Amino acid sequence: MRLLSASYDHSYQAVDSNALRRSPESLDPTAFFARASVKNKFSTAIEEEVLEQKLEGKVALITGASSGIGRATALALGRHGVKLALVGRSAERLEQVANKSASETLVLSTDLSAPGSVKHVVDATTERFGRIDILLPNAGIYIPGEVAEGDPNAWDKLIAINVSAVFRLARAVLPSMIKQASGQFIVTSSVAGHQALVGEPIYSASKHAIQAFVHGLRRQTMEHNIRVGSVAPGIVLNELWGYTDSVAVDAKVEAREGLRSEDVADAVIYMLTRPANVTIRDLVILPQLQDI
Repeated sequence: MRLLSASYDHSYQAVDSNALRRSPESLDPTAFFARASVKNKFSTAIEEEVLEQKLEGKVALITGASSGIGRATALALGRHGVKLALVGRSAERLEQVANKSASETLVLSTDLSAPGSVKHVVDATTERFGRIDILLPNAGIYIPGEVAEGDPNAWDKLIAINVSAVFRLARAVLPSMIKQASGQFIVTSSVAGHQALVGEPIYSASKHAIQAFVHGLRRQTMEHNIRVGSVAPGIVLNELWGYTDSVAVDAKVEAREGLRSEDVADAVIYMLTRPANVTIRDLVILPQLQDI
C-alpha cells in the first residue's frame, strides 16, 4: 500500500506502509514521538493557514483598543491580516498598538460617551476601508462598591460606555452589515453579566443589559447572515483590574487565578472563525481557580 506523508514544509513523498511496519524505527518510542511532533507542527501550520483565509482582508472596528483585551485582540487580528480601526481615548497609546500591528490600521481617538462620537468612528472607518465586517465593542468602565456610598454621576458614565455606546455602535453599523449580508458582532461582556456579584452591582447590571441585548439582537439579525455573541471573561489581569506589574501577573497566571488579555483575545478569534453554520452566542472564559 502506498501512502502520502507530509512534512512541515508542505513537501510530500510516497511511503511504503508495509515498510514502516517492518522498520525497527516504527517500534522506537522516541522515533514515534518525533514523528508525532512533526505531524502536530504540520497540523498547526494548516490551522493557522485556515484562520488567515477566514480573516484576511476583513475590516474590524475595535473599541477600547489602546490597552487590555482590546489591544490584545487588535494585535491578534492584525497577525491574521485583518484591517483595523482602533478606537480609544488615548491617541498616543493607540498609535503604539498600530505600530505593533502587522496590518493596515486607522487610529480614532475619541470618548464614546460624547455626542456624535459613534457616528464619527463608524463613518471614518467606512470611508477608509469601504466596509465593516467585524464589530468588537470592548470599551468598558469598572466601578465596584456599595450602592449606598456610590456616585450616581460615575454610574451615568459607566452606563454611557458599557451600555449606550454598544447600542449606538450596533445601530450605526448594522444597516451596512444587513446590506452586505454578512458581519460579526462580538461584545466584551463579563461573568458579572451571568451572575450578579455582590461587590459590583452597578457593573453587573450593565453587563446583564449587554447579555439581554446580545440575545435579542442575535434573533433580529440571524437571517441576514450576521453572527452576534459575547465573550464573558472572569478575572483578567490587566489595567481595568489594577494589574500593571508583569511579575504579579505572571504569578497569578502561574497560580491559575487569573487570565491574560491574550487568553480572551484567543477566545474572540475562536468565535470569529467558526464555520458559517455555527454561532457562539455566549462564551464564558474563566481562570481555572475562579470560584463562580
